[in-house]
Amino acid sequence: MRNTITRVLAFVLQAALLLAMAGCADDPADPTDPTIDYSALDFTVDMSGIPTGNVSSNASVHDPSVLKVGDTYYIYGSHMAAAKSKDLKSWQRIADGYKSHNPVFGQIYSVYDQAFAWSGAPSSLNPTDDANKGGGEHVWAPDVIYNKAMGKYVMYYCTTSTWNTSNLCYGVCDTPDGPFEWQGNLIYSGFTEKTIQHTNVLDVVSEDHAYSTYFRGSGYNYKTCPNAIDPSVFYDQEGKMWMVYGSWSGGIYILELDPNTGLVIHPEEDKENDVDPYFGKLLLGGDHKSIEGPYILYAEGYYYLFVSYGTLTREGGYQIRVFRSDKPNGQYVDMNGKTPYGGGHAAFGLKMSGNYNLPSVVRAYMATGHNSALADEDGKYYVVYHTRFNNNSEAHSPRVHQFLVNKEGWPCMLPYQTQGETVSETGYAKSLVAGRYYMINQGTAIDAEIAEPVILYLLENGAACTADAEGTWTMEEGSYYMTVTLGDKTFSGVFCMMPDEAGNTCMAFSAVGGNESVWGVRYG
Repeated sequence: MRNTITRVLAFVLQAALLLAMAGCADDPADPTDPTIDYSALDFTVDMSGIPTGNVSSNASVHDPSVLKVGDTYYIYGSHMAAAKSKDLKSWQRIADGYKSHNPVFGQIYSVYDQAFAWSGAPSSLNPTDDANKGGGEHVWAPDVIYNKAMGKYVMYYCTTSTWNTSNLCYGVCDTPDGPFEWQGNLIYSGFTEKTIQHTNVLDVVSEDHAYSTYFRGSGYNYKTCPNAIDPSVFYDQEGKMWMVYGSWSGGIYILELDPNTGLVIHPEEDKENDVDPYFGKLLLGGDHKSIEGPYILYAEGYYYLFVSYGTLTREGGYQIRVFRSDKPNGQYVDMNGKTPYGGGHAAFGLKMSGNYNLPSVVRAYMATGHNSALADEDGKYYVVYHTRFNNNSEAHSPRVHQFLVNKEGWPCMLPYQTQGETVSETGYAKSLVAGRYYMINQGTAIDAEIAEPVILYLLENGAACTADAEGTWTMEEGSYYMTVTLGDKTFSGVFCMMPDEAGNTCMAFSAVGGNESVWGVRYG
């Protein structure tokens, strides 16, 4: 700790030297500057005097996938839930639960024997229990897109009965409110040598290919083949449609779709580039590692692939990661230029959000994950996810955060639920951004630990310090871009003035480096 003026002055001189060597635009730090009392820096974390609040969503939608139609935002989620909102904060529930009268998903029950023939209770098409191994029917992780060629809203979703006995399906509707009319099955997973004939696999590939590629012994080769769940669909910049999908098992895969029909276009086999003629191209993951919930958004010249790591329970380390590519079907890489294929994966992918606590929140957020993303008409970008809380409960709620893209083209998620904040394109005065911040570092771990705040000072002379690290910070004149270096780590990000959870205005920053995210909030 800095408990003497001598220690602090030495730090300031060192910071000044670093600034001069780095060619920073700010004047070098001056140890005789009478406007800053360096000996008075307080690193005690005390949030008790900051009012708390809860930007409640009034709905419970797990794995929310977002769609905007006119001035209305829709989210569709697992277990046949859906809600809509005008402001991305307060959501009106429009569907929830496995009910035949579900107004968004209900039509599926009128074709039960077809929709759940593979991944549900035994049926005439699958009269034995070999395929589902005793599981019941589940509907998970839908995604809705407006298909311009068809003139229809198309919902892609999965039916599943065990951890990898799953089926990608699709339905159509004239409106985003439903009900979506089930159209058919697309991709199957979890089949065995006995049950493959109940799928469409052999309509696409030869028996030789299927039996040499898709099985371990007589069972499904889940280490290299995907689990057919968590689909999301997007148009690329050339107007082609793609579906990305997968969870754990063999990893995340992508297939092109026919925009005129919404159906899968099966590619030619290309082993060198990890392209399978039935499942499509492997983007990342495999070896049954915890990578799931893929979603691809184009922004600022890149296709961003969002995924979730960990397990979805409150203490399962659930979190949001992001990779990027200049092509819709990859290769997707992280901030270090790396892609995880099997093996350990915690160090791969920019961790945007995990478990964290910040001033003004009533309780820490936990298991923030399975997100979608939105590029709004006003130029703002949003991450839409569900979160659990540090309250000994598995109850969950959707949340929406704005993200800004830093100077290097990486998304920086703002610390608080969006409440209409707009970043200043011309930046902020140094007097507004310099000061005492509550800062968290999301790290790269996959565990139950909660990122708790430490105190960070961004001093007007360009020095930065916590109780345990020294460094520098910069801001780019005429923009909201910033950097902060602490020890041997440099983070590049953005400043944005925004409301906290209680509605108090604070200066915030979000910055990323080495696949880690740091957030800071300043009051006063």
